[in-house]
Amino acid sequence: MNNQSFVRPALSILESHYKKLKTRQYSTDFPEKPRKPFDYTGVDPLTENMNSEFGTKIIQVPYGTNLEIVLQGTSFLNVENHPIHVHGHNFFIVGKGFGNFDVSKDPAKYNLVDPPERNTVAVPSGGWAAIRIKADNSGVWFIHCHLEEHTSWGLASGFIVQNGHGPSQSLLPPPKDLPSC
Repeated sequence: MNNQSFVRPALSILESHYKKLKTRQYSTDFPEKPRKPFDYTGVDPLTENMNSEFGTKIIQVPYGTNLEIVLQGTSFLNVENHPIHVHGHNFFIVGKGFGNFDVSKDPAKYNLVDPPERNTVAVPSGGWAAIRIKADNSGVWFIHCHLEEHTSWGLASGFIVQNGHGPSQSLLPPPKDLPSC
């Protein structure tokens, strides 16, 4: 995602976040856009250098933030769709299309009247899907392709929703009898 291949850290991001540990296990500088844009659906992987960076970069947002995420499919190795799942939140699928997402044209075609609400979206082969999420569930949440092999290759990321105001908008403590890893 955005030329970042997700690497699972040795220590849980949720545990690190909850305990406010100073760690280099992850960073919150996930890029908002790919650092090297290219033709995502028509590139020749043998002639183009599309190397991604490996690491554990995630997004961090305040409680209540409205996020729009455009998931762009690629055709690097095989042409197939990607069922992208977001943990901890439902979202609205406001748009889908084929080819490269065009920020100047495609949002005008969004369904903002009655978009479907889901927790998984099928990003079409050679296409894109746009989702909107209200970050109203504090904690650390995984976003990943539901094809396990793709997740193991790094087709994943995560986001932290910071605590809001009061206990109903804050991350609950772990149970006292939670076994340690």
